[in-house]
Amino acid sequence: MKLLEDRILKDGIVREGNILKVDSFINHQIDVLFIRQLAKEFKRLYEGEEITKILTIEASGIGIACIVAEEFGVPVVFAKKTKTVNIANDVYTTKVESFTHKNVYDIIVAKDFLNAEDKILIIDDFLAKGSALKGLIELIRFAGATIVGAGIIIEKAYQEGGGLIRDMGVRVESLARIKSMNEGKIEFIS
Repeated sequence: MKLLEDRILKDGIVREGNILKVDSFINHQIDVLFIRQLAKEFKRLYEGEEITKILTIEASGIGIACIVAEEFGVPVVFAKKTKTVNIANDVYTTKVESFTHKNVYDIIVAKDFLNAEDKILIIDDFLAKGSALKGLIELIRFAGATIVGAGIIIEKAYQEGGGLIRDMGVRVESLARIKSMNEGKIEFIS
């Protein structure tokens, strides 16, 4: 998606360790009008698919997931990284490793919010090594729900995550696929 690629080139910052910071418009400060354009593209890509819920993981994916959910007219469920007193013991849980935070998290979703009748579209901001996506897929499978696909804003295609998820038979639609990030320069896959 050229609109997104242009914005990444304009406002994205490549940090040491191939960390791409897009926090000025996607995942810290959110440019809602811009994100709405991305949500419309996810709606176009998944047009005709039956979707009953959008699933994401806290925290960066929640903003885009909400706007995508509005496009589809369905609720958003987000996997929490910490169990709180508000969540009953009846939960689906699995572990994910965060590339950015260098931590392993237990992610949880209350069983009340995922069930076998659900048709789930996963939405997230980044796909790199695929750990978060694999964790969300596992939660969906625990619930017996159907995975419609995954909508990713930015995929680091030079890392293994996208291939791993696609090899699991999950449709992945990434709006920007980065081929390489070297010395601060970003190259996209057309």
